[in-house]
Amino acid sequence: MAAGVVVAAGAFAYLQHTEPPWYARLWYPLRYATIVRTYAQQQQIDPALLAAVIDTESKFNADARSSAGAVGLMQLTPATAEGIAEYTHGSKFQLSDLTNPDINVRYGSWYLHRLLDHYNGNEQLALAAYNAGEANVDSWVAKNEGIQFSDTRAYVAKIERLKGIYRKAYASELGY
Repeated sequence: MAAGVVVAAGAFAYLQHTEPPWYARLWYPLRYATIVRTYAQQQQIDPALLAAVIDTESKFNADARSSAGAVGLMQLTPATAEGIAEYTHGSKFQLSDLTNPDINVRYGSWYLHRLLDHYNGNEQLALAAYNAGEANVDSWVAKNEGIQFSDTRAYVAKIERLKGIYRKAYASELGY
């Protein structure tokens, strides 16, 4: 049985890199393409990266909620979103804003852009900080260590893999 699972997993991994884009679309649907493209362009982020983060964080479920209190497509905590709202346009923030795809991706893409700037464009460090927090990543960088949390390493690797899949499967929708 275990050998069958390994073979099936290997075949799936092979197929997602060799099959045409329509095949990847079956496994990785893209929702909110216009919103993703708009804010990726506005924040100068690769749209496939933004789509991969959203897929990983919420599977494109605008109503997603985590046990840690994160909400929406990009799984923002209310405290983070409130800080972004105040910093970017001074508007009054409401928790219900986080289930609005446009607002959530606007805030999340701004935050991801800020992390990319903070880590000099290093996507792996920015993604690790998005997942594990800046304080942890800053500590690892200061000690010249790699990503210390196995779940964060897996998170970064998954997004890097999905980024390639979204770029290939949705090139026109994402503006390539």
